Amino acid sequence: MSKHKKDKHEDEQNKIIESEENVEETTKENEDKDEKLIDKSEEKIAELEAQVKEWHDKFLRKAAEFENYKRRTENDQFNLINYAAESFIIKLLPVIDDFERSLQHIDDDNSTDAVKEGIKLVYEKLLKVLDEQGVKKMQVKGEPFNVDYHDALMQRKDDSVPPHTVLEEIEKGYLYRDKVIRHAKVIVSEETSTDDSQISDDNSSDSTLENEN
Repeated sequence: MSKHKKDKHEDEQNKIIESEENVEETTKENEDKDEKLIDKSEEKIAELEAQVKEWHDKFLRKAAEFENYKRRTENDQFNLINYAAESFIIKLLPVIDDFERSLQHIDDDNSTDAVKEGIKLVYEKLLKVLDEQGVKKMQVKGEPFNVDYHDALMQRKDDSVPPHTVLEEIEKGYLYRDKVIRHAKVIVSEETSTDDSQISDDNSSDSTLENEN
């Protein structure tokens, strides 16, 4: 083999070796890149798993807090419904005490005046308690009849007042704040009919004619 061919052959061998080395380096670089990508992916997955766990824990805490809030709210509503009248009843207890003290002396000799006075005081105290709660008696006598407040039991003729005027109160009516909780049962003045007026006028005319004759 000539020297030229030998050199040429060596150059080709060197190129092949270099090419193989380049392939190995490229392969190694790619492997390194893949490993880095895998490492980053694993880190990202671990980070996301940690976030999922954190949010899961937060969700469980919030769910527990909401359940506790719901339970407290239901208990508050239950107590509100079942014990809504508690404060009002507490205010009535002293009135009951006064009644009981009056009843203890109802059979005593010469206790009539004291019992009367005691009952009057208890009645006034009870009205004060009701007034503080927004409960008021209607004042209806002499007022025009109003179906929103009055319940007419009967009518009675009374020329001293306009028709449909409340003459008497049979049972008192009560308001709770701005709501009617019991209509007043009343007697109302009758409406003067046109026929009655005409008959009265005719009778007056006949009487005048008779007197003139």
